[in-house]
Amino acid sequence: MFRTVMGVLLDNRKNNATSVQKILTDWGCFIKVRLGLHDGVLNTCSESGLLILELVGDTEKHEELKKELNLLKGVKAEIMRLDLE
Repeated sequence: MFRTVMGVLLDNRKNNATSVQKILTDWGCFIKVRLGLHDGVLNTCSESGLLILELVGDTEKHEELKKELNLLKGVKAEIMRLDLE
């Protein structure tokens, strides 16, 4: 049994967040868990962020999601498959 995890780095978070959010909403049926992290709060919010996604379903669809995210300037997505055996 393996788990598929995607890491997504965002630069210029304020400008990219809306586009990334739309993509993730469109692909929501393939996202089991989503965790968003960024440094700072209130007046010191950072411009970079990290999303960690646990994906389910077809691995070809995971690759399509990765490609779509990577088309955005300032966004880098990578997939990891973790085997528990």
